[in-house]
Amino acid sequence: MATATIMPETNRTLLAAVAILGYALAIGYTDNYVQVIAREAGLWQFHATRTVMAFAIVALVAVPLGLRLRPRKPGAVALRSAIHGVAMFIYFGCLAFLPVATVAAGLFTAPIFTLLISRFAFGIPIGPFRVAGVVLGFAGAILVLGPGQGGAIGLATVLPIAAGALYALGNIATRQWCEGESAETLLLGFFAMLGFLGLIGCAVLALWQPAVPEGADGFILRGLVWPSPDFLFWTFVQAAGSLIGVGLMIKAYQIAEASRVAIFEYVILPASAFWAFVLWGDLLDLRAVAGIGLIFAAGLIIALRGR
Repeated sequence: MATATIMPETNRTLLAAVAILGYALAIGYTDNYVQVIAREAGLWQFHATRTVMAFAIVALVAVPLGLRLRPRKPGAVALRSAIHGVAMFIYFGCLAFLPVATVAAGLFTAPIFTLLISRFAFGIPIGPFRVAGVVLGFAGAILVLGPGQGGAIGLATVLPIAAGALYALGNIATRQWCEGESAETLLLGFFAMLGFLGLIGCAVLALWQPAVPEGADGFILRGLVWPSPDFLFWTFVQAAGSLIGVGLMIKAYQIAEASRVAIFEYVILPASAFWAFVLWGDLLDLRAVAGIGLIFAAGLIIALRGR
């Protein structure tokens, strides 16, 4: 009788782990090609174009899959999308200059900020184990993003961690403001906000017309350019990969306990490093590897104690 009770849960957990692995491999692969896109196009055009492509893909599958796309609380969904959208703009902007695993490490400080925001904004107590997780996670982020990864601690250190803080705030908004919304509604709202911000950025740069450095250094300041076949191809790969990857992640959270799935999500850190090595021959130094290990340990502590 015990076996009959345990096996279904075990199977769901294993299936969730496989789904998260697929998510990590898809996102880790596509995000490595942002540096290719950054050599000729701009951050703002990239997001606007990717949103159009993502909407086209969703339009093709919405009816066959029976997706519910209309939001129940448009204002809450829009605000949550704006917070996550800014986080992703920072994340993708950093990808033009830093290795994917390094930027992902900054983004994966989100569980740490979730605890801190919950404690100081909502008065939810956190125990000593999760306090230890916060300390470990911050130490890991400093190791990954600090000296040895491009010089002194500065903007390159702060921005990925800022993305993690905003991503955490968006996750809290998902629970606090958007209860009852479907996963596809939130996903579409997220892409819509990225496209909207991309169009605003393109308009501002068209009026401002700043001097734009060559190559990836001009990613953030570059306005509209005539899209090349490479840009369109890799942006489409990004759009499709994001939809597939996030879809797998959502499915994992639907079929298994969230605290376990949250642990599996950290596989994106070695997955990103793996693709960086396979595609570009990039290797993280021992300091960065140790930092990723600390961030993983922090996530493990936070997720397990959160049960």
